[in-house]
Amino acid sequence: MKRSRRFIPVRSLRVAFGIALLMSCVGVSGADHTASRSGHSVGLSFDRAIELALQQAPSLQAEIARQEAANHAAGPAASLPDPKLILGVDNVPIEGDERFSLDSERMTMQRIGISQQFPNGAKRQARDMAAQSQVSLAAAQTQVTRLQVLRDVSSAWIARKTLERQLAKVDALKRENALFDQAVKARVAGGEARTSDVISPRVEAAEIDALQDDLLAKHQLALASLARWIGEEARSSLIGEAPLWPISSDITLHSLAHHPELEVADRKVDFFSAQVREADAAKRPDWGVTVAYLKRGDEFSDMASLQFNMDLPLFGGSRQGPRASAARSERVAVEAERDALRREHEAMLVADLAEYHRLEKSMQRQRDVMLPLASEKVDLLMAAWRGNKATLSEVIAARREKITAQMKEIEIAGAFHQRAARLHFTYDHEDGERAEGVTP
Repeated sequence: MKRSRRFIPVRSLRVAFGIALLMSCVGVSGADHTASRSGHSVGLSFDRAIELALQQAPSLQAEIARQEAANHAAGPAASLPDPKLILGVDNVPIEGDERFSLDSERMTMQRIGISQQFPNGAKRQARDMAAQSQVSLAAAQTQVTRLQVLRDVSSAWIARKTLERQLAKVDALKRENALFDQAVKARVAGGEARTSDVISPRVEAAEIDALQDDLLAKHQLALASLARWIGEEARSSLIGEAPLWPISSDITLHSLAHHPELEVADRKVDFFSAQVREADAAKRPDWGVTVAYLKRGDEFSDMASLQFNMDLPLFGGSRQGPRASAARSERVAVEAERDALRREHEAMLVADLAEYHRLEKSMQRQRDVMLPLASEKVDLLMAAWRGNKATLSEVIAARREKITAQMKEIEIAGAFHQRAARLHFTYDHEDGERAEGVTP
């Protein structure tokens, strides 16, 4: 019994071969989209970008150097002043036959001695407090800069990742457009559609190209923003995903009190408090002692000298008093600035949390509702168009809505992850305690 042979129409073979070739070419170009632009073979993960930024950011290096300077300066802050060496001559005759002689007159003496000043204890303690507050201030400022670097580099990495996801979606849209164009041409060739309908897929293709150009321009800006922090390695292809930090309103509100910028304000208050104490201590007298050895001529015996001196702050109302008042005014100003900064951060935190939750809901709604509805609308209209119950313009409009929904879904997801990174690195900034990377 002979088996009947079934032949595939030549036209179908050509169409299938063309579609396969188109999808393979576009797929390869889409896979290499980022790598071809980056020119690097080594991938850049989120953690690697963070590590490079902490190593290379000039602003952070500057703050670290200032912190080291403050540490070095704190050691001698409360030390005694350096002693002074005294060399001189006393009672040298300037008239008569023995003028300018150093050994003919019994009152002439060559003096060598040491003088040491002793600032009062309250003043030295206040200087030590000021130096320690400068150390704490420098450390807090370093932490502020460090968190700023972390926020900026994470935002730049996520922004680039988001744009590359959109560019990959554009590649898929081009493949869909190519298939749609073939379907329209087939219907026109079969007399099932108007000849002018072949223009619509080409218009859609031009719009997709314009969208791609816009995304490529934004991608260059994202690369430049990332390169600001990590240099040329910013052009490496991205690998992995950004972490998804669990943001808790209770944790962030609790962490607000320990925000580094508020720590900076607190340390400034401490510094000016020390300035006030030093200004008040200036009303107390300092004292000093001088010990000297007095060498006289060979015919006369040598002598020794011991001298004490003490400051006399008799004009405190016009000298030390104004200085203390000025320091107190500075402290009041810094305290007011600290309170204003705390209120500003409270408002910013509430706004950031509200935006975070809004983006979270919007992202879920876009994924679970808007995007499926847009896809369903396209499918329904495509089916209706094939049955001559819908116009091609309706199909094109529905496809445009779907493209917009797809791009918006990626954009909202990127904004959500950027907001999460901002909240994490601003308030809940324990770098080692984060969730594993997940796909945004």
